[in-house]
Amino acid sequence: QVRLLESGGGLVQAGGSLRLSCAASGIIFSANTMAWYRQAPGKQRELVATISSGGGTNCADAVKGRFAISKDNAKNMVYLEMNGLKPEDTAVYYCAAVNFGVPVLSTEYKYWGQGTQVTVSS
Repeated sequence: QVRLLESGGGLVQAGGSLRLSCAASGIIFSANTMAWYRQAPGKQRELVATISSGGGTNCADAVKGRFAISKDNAKNMVYLEMNGLKPEDTAVYYCAAVNFGVPVLSTEYKYWGQGTQVTVSS
């Protein structure tokens, strides 16, 4: 049974930092592309960052220079380091996994976590 479990969300003031974690089980973690998505109220789910099985990373323009994705294959963990947080970063953040390619579309990710809330106050 595949399970992705996010943690690390919370309430932070603008300019602050948070580190999200996602613990994966039931998949060959090192063979999967991992991604972070977010969804704000009333908005579509959007891609935040991806990290391929080989370790290549990519971040959305909205977070580039502020957020960084990383992973630890030995621990089956993926992380999202978020710095310089802004109120517009407020959303539920989701961890996702797929075992081929580096998709952009959320519909192409096979596995999803339940999400963790990030709230940035102004």
